[in-house]
Amino acid sequence: MKALLSCQNLVKSYSAQAVVNGLSFEIFPGECLGLIGPNGAGKTTTLKMCLGLTAPDEGRILAFDQEMPRDALGIKAHMGVVSQFDTLDPDFTCAENLRVYGRYFGLQKAQLDQKIPELLEFASLGNKANERPGALSGGMKRRLSLARALINDPALLLLDEPTTGLDPQARHLMWERLQALVRAGKSILLTTHFMDEAERLCDRLIVIDQGKKITEGAPKALIAEHLERSVVEVYGAMDQASIMKELAPMAQRVEQSGETLFFYANDPSALNQALSLKSGIRAFHRPTNLEDLFLKLTGRQIREGA
Repeated sequence: MKALLSCQNLVKSYSAQAVVNGLSFEIFPGECLGLIGPNGAGKTTTLKMCLGLTAPDEGRILAFDQEMPRDALGIKAHMGVVSQFDTLDPDFTCAENLRVYGRYFGLQKAQLDQKIPELLEFASLGNKANERPGALSGGMKRRLSLARALINDPALLLLDEPTTGLDPQARHLMWERLQALVRAGKSILLTTHFMDEAERLCDRLIVIDQGKKITEGAPKALIAEHLERSVVEVYGAMDQASIMKELAPMAQRVEQSGETLFFYANDPSALNQALSLKSGIRAFHRPTNLEDLFLKLTGRQIREGA
């Protein structure tokens, strides 16, 4: 199967600092590919290069048998974009936002008259056609941005943290719409900081840090490859040093974050038994997940930057 988008050895530096450093990946028809990494890892810069908003210092971007940024207009005709920040026109109604955007792609009035009601219904905004964005909730604005991105019937959607700032109900509704698009054959390139979002939506993930690819694969396969099967989180009134010394032999790996100890184990039965005999200590046993993978590969230290 031929890739819709192929990024080959991308390099981008600002002030002699490499933000993207030799990054390569492809996205194929009908898949959702996730880019995850800490702040400053190079995710948004990568999307900007894919959109022709900035040119790579080195490397090539090929899409739809054309090259970015040389053939930016031709490539963008097949793409839809939902940016990290709201770019809706506050002076236009919901329907007008879609209509004006559609005209950029040369769509005629009859086409837009048919498409706009369908897209607003898809976004659960059918009754908001004549409302301006200022009257919408955050979740409604994000769904309107998604509807606008679909006006040209793109084969590939580029979504930069599309659910940031949304409440759980709004996030879940957005997820439903994105899953429906993939089922309909659309491809999605997604950046997100929500690991549950990445695990739920993405067929394949690329973990990047400091502009480089760390690992790549399906979410469940990556978890199985890099992590133990279980983690026991331990917190409460305790001497952390003595607890670690006593219980560490019962786990494959131990991490400390603030007042919590994380014991990673393939078989936590002995660990759980030992903890059940201790008073004043609370323990939570769960399967390892994508967040554990993210923290193992990129660290628990908070990063500053975009």
